[in-house]
Amino acid sequence: MPDDTSSTPSSTRLPRSELAYVDYDWALDVKSCPCDVQFVEWLDESGTTDATIFHFGTGSHHYVGMECARPERRNSVLGITAAPGEHARFVDLVTNQPEVLRYYNAVFGDIYLLNRRLLPTFDVVTLFHLCEFRNWKHDSYGAMTDIELLRMLTEQTSDGGHILFYEGSLAFEWPQIGTRAVIEAWLVESGVREVGRFKSLLVYEKP
Repeated sequence: MPDDTSSTPSSTRLPRSELAYVDYDWALDVKSCPCDVQFVEWLDESGTTDATIFHFGTGSHHYVGMECARPERRNSVLGITAAPGEHARFVDLVTNQPEVLRYYNAVFGDIYLLNRRLLPTFDVVTLFHLCEFRNWKHDSYGAMTDIELLRMLTEQTSDGGHILFYEGSLAFEWPQIGTRAVIEAWLVESGVREVGRFKSLLVYEKP
């Protein structure tokens, strides 16, 4: 099939770059990655219901979104995944359980390309996988850095809202570019305060 881009005005053409996506799916494995299960436990222990939540990394299990849609929680969750297989699994789940869509939606895309104008204000933001996936491909199309993403989502967090990280993240202890280093820089500039730990989760509150 011929390439018809030559008939497209140059001012409307988008630059060609390969999206930084993930070619594998994460199943629920509490032993190796308990963050999503612990997060739902934190929601229950803190009495968080009817909240608006942003969740980074859905897994193929979509545990957070599915659990938050239950009648006893009714938290509204926007999840994002860079794994096509995980998004396909989401489509399968909600096709058979359409009522879940009232409270949970998952989008496929690059979190580092999020447009702030398309986002609501969130009561809770999870960034369990911050710093794990950003690479040179993101640079090729001008995506945000991890600290820029964190700043933007902090601005989208309501006053008194919470931002959570996973201390067991693959990238947490990476020097200079790891999650701990990004958090430390963010704390200096943001005024956000640490609430404490819940199991392997670090909990911060926006004043």
